[in-house]
Amino acid sequence: MASSELIEALQALAHERKIDEFYLIERLEQSLAKSYERILDLEWDASVTIDRQTGKIYVYELVPVGEPDPETGEYAEFEERDVTPADVSRIAAQNAKGVIATLVREAGRQNIYQEFAGRIGDLVTGTVLQGTPDFTIIKIRDGVEAELPHYDQKRNPGERNERPANEHYRHNQRLKVLIVEVRDPRADAPRARGEQARPAIVVSRTHPDLIRRLFEIEVPEIYDGMVEIKSVAREPGARSKVAVASREENLDPVGACVGPKGSRVRMVVEELRNERVDVIPWSADPAVYVANALSPARVSQVLIDEDNHYATVIVPDDQLSLAIGKEGQNARLAARLTGWHVDIKSQSFAGSAPVEENMLIDEDDEDDTLCAYVAEDGTRCRNHAREGSRFCGIHADEKE
Repeated sequence: MASSELIEALQALAHERKIDEFYLIERLEQSLAKSYERILDLEWDASVTIDRQTGKIYVYELVPVGEPDPETGEYAEFEERDVTPADVSRIAAQNAKGVIATLVREAGRQNIYQEFAGRIGDLVTGTVLQGTPDFTIIKIRDGVEAELPHYDQKRNPGERNERPANEHYRHNQRLKVLIVEVRDPRADAPRARGEQARPAIVVSRTHPDLIRRLFEIEVPEIYDGMVEIKSVAREPGARSKVAVASREENLDPVGACVGPKGSRVRMVVEELRNERVDVIPWSADPAVYVANALSPARVSQVLIDEDNHYATVIVPDDQLSLAIGKEGQNARLAARLTGWHVDIKSQSFAGSAPVEENMLIDEDDEDDTLCAYVAEDGTRCRNHAREGSRFCGIHADEKE
């Protein structure tokens, strides 16, 4: 390759990959200096200069001048001795391909880092390109790929697993994913195993914020700020609980999130591959909040120990298994959602414990949109009252 052809190729490549031309040439000079030092078997370090106009290559040996520093043993001054070989362009061309490939990859990763480092937590839609036993490659857009890791935690304890256990992906399948990390290409940044062969962007399908972003898409009231997602607790692929609150007095936050005939929450569930999603109303009263979080189980009473951040929940005997859930899932998610340590007891086990001030049922404080029916054991119906009535459809005939 002639010198002029080399510089033209570098300029074209820099323009195509949107890399600074002078940065590309400087990095090539540094790499070629190491190659010529080895090829020419030089005693001292080498430096390479590429003429920016003609592309002509000059190779110099940096011969130290004077005495070294007595403390560091390093030389302060060097003399450049021209050792340019006759076939310098041929040697440069042989090494340029690999060097340029490395530079382009590094520069590309740097551009991706600059573009996406500020987008951690954003929801993006990608297309599945290929899968391996350890991760799936997802194309976000032309020239930008992301990694969805699903490493076996037993074999690779230090690696991520961002894929729900019930999900498997097909080629060209479209996925909504959450950006959770953008790897820094700088040399002093922490390195993941085999990072250079892996995409710089790491995405997740298990992160709780994925549900936040999906609801923002499906529920205009959340996007506009009228409804706020207070907390999310999730066991990916199985079940999630979302606590919502309204900033508008007459707006039902749960109804806004569920949508007409459940259309909005259904879209979220479909995107999560039929993961069950419970939307519950947030409350500033921890007793009410904990009771809501244990939905669909009916709660008789919640006793709050604020000093120890402990909530004792008393439920009817027939609601105990529902409140705890399969393998403790419902109780576990309620505790994560509320941030309280939740202890669930059946009414018969609790016995005749005295009713304390932090009890759940207080008819004067209850939402007047709920059914006013109260059972013999003191449990109030959690259904919404019919329009123009104080009771739901089940208890309307009984009381009116």
